Amino acid sequence: MAIRQLSETLINQIAAGEVIERPASAAKELIENALDAGATRIEIATAGGGKALLRVSDNGSGMDAADLELAVRRHCTSKISETLEDIRTLGFRGEALPSIGSVARLSIASRKRDSTGGHEIAVTGGKIAHMRPAAANPGTIVEVRDLFFATPARLKFLKTEKAEAGAITEIVKRMAIAFPAVRFVLSGSDRTTLEFPATGDDHLARMAQVLGKEFRDNAIALDAVREEISLTGFAGVPTFNRGNSAHQYAFVNGRPVQDKLILSAIRGAYAETIPSGRYPVAVLSITLDPALVDVNVHPAKSDVRFRDPGLVRGLIVGAIREALARDGSRAATTGASDMLRSFRPGFQPNTQRPQGGWSAETSPSRPFQPTTGFGERPQASFDGLSMPTARAEPQFSPQPAAPEPNARYPLGAARAQIHANYIVAQTEDGLVIVDQHAAHERLVFEAMRKALHSKRLASQVLLIPEIIDIPEEDCDRLMRHAAELSELGLAIERFGPGAIAVRETPAMLGEVDAHGLIRQLADEIAEWDTASGLSAKLEYVAATMACHGSVRSGRRLRPEEMNALLREMEVTPGSGQCNHGRPTYIELKLSDIERLFGRS
Repeated sequence: MAIRQLSETLINQIAAGEVIERPASAAKELIENALDAGATRIEIATAGGGKALLRVSDNGSGMDAADLELAVRRHCTSKISETLEDIRTLGFRGEALPSIGSVARLSIASRKRDSTGGHEIAVTGGKIAHMRPAAANPGTIVEVRDLFFATPARLKFLKTEKAEAGAITEIVKRMAIAFPAVRFVLSGSDRTTLEFPATGDDHLARMAQVLGKEFRDNAIALDAVREEISLTGFAGVPTFNRGNSAHQYAFVNGRPVQDKLILSAIRGAYAETIPSGRYPVAVLSITLDPALVDVNVHPAKSDVRFRDPGLVRGLIVGAIREALARDGSRAATTGASDMLRSFRPGFQPNTQRPQGGWSAETSPSRPFQPTTGFGERPQASFDGLSMPTARAEPQFSPQPAAPEPNARYPLGAARAQIHANYIVAQTEDGLVIVDQHAAHERLVFEAMRKALHSKRLASQVLLIPEIIDIPEEDCDRLMRHAAELSELGLAIERFGPGAIAVRETPAMLGEVDAHGLIRQLADEIAEWDTASGLSAKLEYVAATMACHGSVRSGRRLRPEEMNALLREMEVTPGSGQCNHGRPTYIELKLSDIERLFGRS
């Protein structure tokens, strides 16, 4: 079969299959063009989930007739010149507009800010119409109708209008977080209007618009630098989590990305602090030299490749863990809200007519005569109790933190223990309810984890070394981390070109599947150039041991023991949640309590 040159329209339709996967992809490309043009106001309108109509209007720099003529032609762009190593704009391929025009009905009306009139050009199924003058405000209006009408097969793979509209909403949210100084308006016949007013340099205010006001109260600021790579943003406290990863936003040099390296780093940073099946809320912004990151690895530009992925992963994990250790032990404000919603009035008057006629004893209007709770005999059991202070005495902890005179304690003073499991403490402006088992479990685990990293772990010598055959390149990777693995109790040696001999395994793990462990470590090193999997396994064992070695539910504690537990929680990183990610305490402000009783 002879080789022949494809037509320009067919080439654009092939490119559209990569660049424009769905209406949300087209919306993303058009919004990026508006932002690159310096727009401060962007309005997006949709109909039929973006399939029938997608219109993006901006007040950017606009284009003249010559620019419009080139904008709809393939590989014509103003954003790069001769190199891909210094990309500082969102778009740079010059493929979006011709790709959209090849599969839809595209019209572009634009006017430069210093021009007295505008121009309009249209592309239908790859056919470019003649340029004509048009009345237009400064900026650009791009209108896409009947998306994929020229490639009907693609329409069969699209989801429902509601799902496609939701995907466009997510694109707008990501762009809104990345550019807080820009006002975004999303409207249309298939949705309710969504507006994000500009917040200037206040990134947290924009995040609150997108993620909800609760994020502001449950976010910890991030600000870290490592070898000219900076990380800023906000990470939610562990107890403020969600059922999926849709609330994790990452940006590289201002570009929204969905990179597996970054998502994996977020997951690793929150390990042992969030329950299985739950996901943290985080907004991360990475800034680095454009030459150190490749954004040209996928037509959609959602994936990136870092020159030093290990450095970026270490920066993310370290910054989030440091922030959680500094301020992540506090309980999420949503816990108090859930508590308030669960409260119901304790007394419900009996409005049913009593059987057998009226009597003073059964009348719902009879005078109140308490028989339990407030009588002298039930209250007598409280006579011998003295009001405890916030001091932490040595009966509970071998080395409790010595209280300072007139010190203020965030978790307050223990006042009672209820149901032999929950400690009620009074703070300066409310009360705290602590799950004693979950809290002590976390304290024990943190002590064991500290021991894991302070000295070489005990190992057990195998009577007969296990010989594991793996590819030679995996052997090379493992031996580069041999010293690190030895500190964790795993001693390995090279055994020929394509085999590893395992001579010692960590004693904490007991009986070990050495073959599975080595292969898993080899795969992890090949993917991330790190051998953290073994450390994670050891921490999992430590978490299990901590669970079984902690104060059990049902044990009655003395006031000094309860206060010692509270004091240790205040100085222990991550004490706001147990090893399984559940909250260890819930805080209820005095204003919330007063609202329950109608006092505010």
